[in-house]
This record gives sequence, structure tokens and C-alpha cells, in this order.
Amino acid sequence: MELKFAATVLKELGHITRLGIYKRLIKAGPKGMAVGELQKQLEIPASTLSHHLSSLISVSLVRQERHGRTLYCHACYENLGALISFLTDECCSEACEPRDTDTDVGE
Repeated sequence: MELKFAATVLKELGHITRLGIYKRLIKAGPKGMAVGELQKQLEIPASTLSHHLSSLISVSLVRQERHGRTLYCHACYENLGALISFLTDECCSEACEPRDTDTDVGE
């Protein structure tokens, strides 16, 4: 993942409504959630939900599929994983290791 794209993805998740939508879709699991149910849970107008879903779809965090007359939204877990990996790949191994309590500062 490139820095510019990662920044765009984080920008889209940086909006409170979009983050709320994404969290609900993550919790819904692989089966996803019907748009109508998502709207009901969030208590927002359909046009507002559509706008925010479009933003999440544009950065490949959400995908939609139709089953009959119902439109379902799904979180794209693999793309979330790619973002998390991008953020942690450069992690200094020393900084990520647990601290030894015997050598804590102040002894």
C-alpha cells in the first residue's frame, strides 16, 4: 500500500459517521448487513448513508451486493488488514517488545 492511498483510507475512516458504519459492518461479519438495517441502527437518512457508503466503497473498505431486492454491505477485511499491516510494517521491533519490569526507569 502506498502512503498516499493509506492517507486517503484513513481520511475516510476519520469521519465519525463513516467510522460508525464501518464498525457495524465489521461486527456484522462475513454475512454483511442490509442497507435498510444499517440505516435503522444508525438512525440517519438514506441519502446520508448512501453518501458515506460511497466514500467507504471508493477506498475499497466496503463492497455491496444485491440479493433480490435487498442490498447488502460487507466490510472488506482483507483491505483493513492491508492498512493495519502498512501501519505496523515499519514498527521498530524493540519498541514493540514488552518491557522488562526488572529494568524499568526509576530503579
